[in-house]
Amino acid sequence: MARRNIAEVLTGAVVLLVAAGFLVYAVAHSGRSATGGYELYARFDHIGSLAVGADVRMAGVKVGSVDSATIDPKTYLAVVGFSVRKDIKLPKDSAAQIASDGLLGGNYLSLTPGGDDAILQPGQTVTITQSAVNIEELLGKFIFSASTLATSAKPAQSGGTSGAPGNAGGSPGGLGGTSGDAGGGSGSAGGSPGGLGGSSGSAGGSLDGGGKTP
Repeated sequence: MARRNIAEVLTGAVVLLVAAGFLVYAVAHSGRSATGGYELYARFDHIGSLAVGADVRMAGVKVGSVDSATIDPKTYLAVVGFSVRKDIKLPKDSAAQIASDGLLGGNYLSLTPGGDDAILQPGQTVTITQSAVNIEELLGKFIFSASTLATSAKPAQSGGTSGAPGNAGGSPGGLGGTSGDAGGGSGSAGGSPGGLGGSSGSAGGSLDGGGKTP
């Protein structure tokens, strides 16, 4: 009985250790900076699926996280608050873009440093921004355009097929011309008897001449 209790206690301890490990992993990869940082803001027309806790990256490397996403009631723009590591100093003309991790991935905030000598201070706003691209909307427009092109191409193909009888209709005219040629041939043939008649006349003349000779 005592051994059974010890086994149950050990099993419970292992389960607790595994759960604690998962908790530590989740906190470490929750998108929040463990070392802290300073707060910046950016305004966007549309943020897509960017959520609180999303990565803030520079050159593909995580340098912070998204802390808030609200709506400005005056301009109706999305105001995104994000934190950046203290050792990362951003020039004032830096740009913030909402990018996507592939077709099925989530959105993250991408920072592109500028070349200004002045540095953004905590609480300031990044003025150069690019909103999220709606992939679903782009796919819908592409499918609609493809279907429209396919529909407009069908009448053109049907019109080209109906023009073929016009070529066939020209053939009887050619045959008619052949008949005319054949008729002309008959006329030529008709002229031959006359020629024969003339020959007979010539032959008759020779006979008359023969009668006068004696």
